[in-house]
Amino acid sequence: MSATMVVKDLAAGHGERVLFSGLDLVVSPGDVIGLVGANGAGKSTLLRLLAGLDRPEHGTVRLSPPTATVGHLPQEPDRRPGESVREFLARRTGVARAQRDLDEATQALVEERPGADDAYSLALERWLSLGGADLEERSEEIGLAVGLDQPMTSLSGGQAARAGLASLLLSRYDLFLLDEPTNDLDLDGLDRLEGFVNGLRAGTVLVSHDREFLARTVTKVLELDLAQQRVSLFGGGYQAYLEEREVARRHAREQYEEYAGTRAQLETRARTQRAWMEKGVKNARRKATDNDKIGRNLRVETTEKQAAKARQTERLIERMEVVDEPRKEWELRMEIAAAPRSGAVVATLRGAVVRRGTFTLGPVDLEIGWADRVAITGANGSGKTTLLGALLGRTPLDEGHAALGPGVVVGEVDQARRLFEGDEPLLEAFARHTPELAPADVRTLLAKYGLKAGHVLRPASTLSPGERTRAALALLQARGVNLLVLDEPTNHLDLPAIEQLESALASYPGTLLLVTHDRRMLDAVQVDRRLRVDAGRVVQLA
Repeated sequence: MSATMVVKDLAAGHGERVLFSGLDLVVSPGDVIGLVGANGAGKSTLLRLLAGLDRPEHGTVRLSPPTATVGHLPQEPDRRPGESVREFLARRTGVARAQRDLDEATQALVEERPGADDAYSLALERWLSLGGADLEERSEEIGLAVGLDQPMTSLSGGQAARAGLASLLLSRYDLFLLDEPTNDLDLDGLDRLEGFVNGLRAGTVLVSHDREFLARTVTKVLELDLAQQRVSLFGGGYQAYLEEREVARRHAREQYEEYAGTRAQLETRARTQRAWMEKGVKNARRKATDNDKIGRNLRVETTEKQAAKARQTERLIERMEVVDEPRKEWELRMEIAAAPRSGAVVATLRGAVVRRGTFTLGPVDLEIGWADRVAITGANGSGKTTLLGALLGRTPLDEGHAALGPGVVVGEVDQARRLFEGDEPLLEAFARHTPELAPADVRTLLAKYGLKAGHVLRPASTLSPGERTRAALALLQARGVNLLVLDEPTNHLDLPAIEQLESALASYPGTLLLVTHDRRMLDAVQVDRRLRVDAGRVVQLA
């Protein structure tokens, strides 16, 4: 079924804080609209409004036809206790709900309730269109690499990501709303996702912080600019959006500077004219007893002319169309507070073996030296996280030897993210891990990472994943580290923050271990060597 979504004058916010307003959008079959904006700008909120899960403060969302099915896939697969992979796939594809509706309609038909025929036809049509008839067979064929009857809660992060991808590949919605589908996917998963999105005939709105994925898939970009309180739609794909946005920003700055310069000139002229007028009035008063009638009239006339000129200049200023100064975007000026340098050898593995059920990492022989910059890549489930755990001494070895060098101070983003998942306010959670900092200094540091008054008193668990990642980065700066471990740091970070993080890493002087599937980050961050983990084997790449 070809479906179109029409959005008119949509608005949303949190309390008195406006996220966006006046949003108009048409999602037609074949559209792939990339939704971009800073963390907290309302991207996930907008997707929930489009899915009908939340009510907008203002405006409407209309589907044509009204019976069209909309698939909303949130950022992280919600793993429900007791739910198997098979049941998860049925739920995420919409088949489980369609099956329940069909069962109810069948029962109504058996009981000969009024309108049961039409309800049954509609329920059957929806079940068939969502792929309910062959979901089981397709699930078997998709190559999940995990058992369909395995509990979702037992899956690793990489396995859960594959299950989430599988649920998308199996979906047959009339319109797709995808919230960061690229998170935690390896390169093979990203290729499969790109192929799926590019092959869709259904309209799609997606949020992603993977710049290469956006460049390869989207046909339009919808930007939520929180700082400017502006919503802008750009055509022509992601690269065209970047170029057009840069031109628009430059023009906005030029227009403001032209306006401010002209206004300043007119205000200076008006002040000068007023000063001349006031001087003429004083002269006229001082010489009021002068019998020179012609001179007195000339002075009065000159004063009146200056007053008229001043009024004319002031009217010009009033008639000027006001151009607001473009607000500067928040910038992540990240610094990693340097702990004293460690010894020459930072971490070593000698004949290291880790066994987890049927999976084995190793044997691994590896040495990380001071100021080494190492990128680690590999498919989900290949052993990257296990390798990091072994290097850092967090994962016990079944064989071999592991050691951290003297003076090593580890800073790990993935671990630090988990410190901000509780119900205590962010300010208190952060201060608990930085007792040496005064509350005012904590606020200042968090503000530097874009976490301001509206964030610090909220329960940490209510922050978006991107905001928790920023808090983790701020914690690294507060603590001081000399071994920086970034495990998929771009997950949940907004695009400007990713670019600024890349810039910050260029000047970081310590040892760096970087695990990422972000293809542009791998190109942007300078590393000394690359390691690939493949089915538990560690291979050094040229």
